[in-house]
Amino acid sequence: MAQIDPIEQLSQPPGAAPVRGQFAPDFKARSSNNPTFFIDTVGGRFIVLCFFGSSHDAAGRAHLDQLLALERHFDDGRACLFGVSTDPEDEGILLQRVPGIRYFWDTNRNVSTLYGAQSEQGFRRLTVILDPSMRVLAVLPFDPDPEAHGRAVTNVIERLPQSDNHAGVPLHAPVLLAPRVFELDLCKRLIALYNQHGGQESGFMREVNGRTVAINDYKHKRRTDYVIQEREVCLECERMLRQRLFPQIEKAFMFRPTQIERYIVAQYSADPGGHFRPHRDNRTKGTMHRKFAVSVNLNAEEYGGGDLRFAEYGSKVYRAPTGGAVVFSCSLLHECTSMTKGTRYCFLPFIYDDDSARLRDENMKFLGAEPEPEAEPEAEPEAEPQTHSDEIQVSGEP
Repeated sequence: MAQIDPIEQLSQPPGAAPVRGQFAPDFKARSSNNPTFFIDTVGGRFIVLCFFGSSHDAAGRAHLDQLLALERHFDDGRACLFGVSTDPEDEGILLQRVPGIRYFWDTNRNVSTLYGAQSEQGFRRLTVILDPSMRVLAVLPFDPDPEAHGRAVTNVIERLPQSDNHAGVPLHAPVLLAPRVFELDLCKRLIALYNQHGGQESGFMREVNGRTVAINDYKHKRRTDYVIQEREVCLECERMLRQRLFPQIEKAFMFRPTQIERYIVAQYSADPGGHFRPHRDNRTKGTMHRKFAVSVNLNAEEYGGGDLRFAEYGSKVYRAPTGGAVVFSCSLLHECTSMTKGTRYCFLPFIYDDDSARLRDENMKFLGAEPEPEAEPEAEPEAEPQTHSDEIQVSGEP
């Protein structure tokens, strides 16, 4: 990373602030575009966190203005900026500028405390820069010399490379590509089953008031699924996975899978624009048992777009051949890129082990919406539920 060597000389603030090289503290917080924004869903680009305190304070406003003056660098591709406000009055004044600039409303100062801006000694303004793999690249204190802070931030941001080049060498996501998991005949039969029965709209899982519920949102995901009902087909798919794929997973990842979740044929179509925005597959109580995701392509030569991408490891896309599989940890941030031509068919199970199966059984009580209690006379109205989303679309949000 010779192109940003000056960062090596930057000092670190004292106390609990993260230091260069560490993974960024994870958090979820209310933001200007989402009631519950998970910071680790924006991996794959440089992230600038500006802990300015309040825009109503002269020093806080000056700190924020230093970053806003660099707006041309924040495009959600190479880099994005999040101002972190602790002042409730800022919410009606500070407006996000999409793409590139958003705000976290940290009125309880939890995020500021996590990053060392808030301590027992009071509030300390600082800027934290994260690299595309969610590691701390720089921590720059605002005090005591605001002008020096501005120069330091400008020097770092203007010299950042493109996100794909942040490591200095090409990166490869830690995925397994396994050919010939399914025979071509099985691939054709699975596609025929989908075309015979049709598919249902496929949602994704979110935490809502502590429960794991299915959500449909075309901005985030556009896909239809057929749940395979034919027992003999399910048994053949299972046999192929256990004989041809499980040994490779054990060899590559030193993990012995025993359980398979769901037997579905999924369809992404260029019309009406199939996609699945960046997300992780194990962030809710009802999905945390999942260990690895498997994507078996059924017609790899017949469509455009619709590839797997792992943003924290660059913009490279991954596509298994027909009958082959891409296998990856459910913890990885990943997406299915937008379809550009034709129709993609795929078989998409999750796999896990016996210990995880017990966790799944324990967490079944969290699946689905909780029944509403009968209303009582003169009961106080309940607050609107907050959606805890582990899947955030960055670019193009309103």
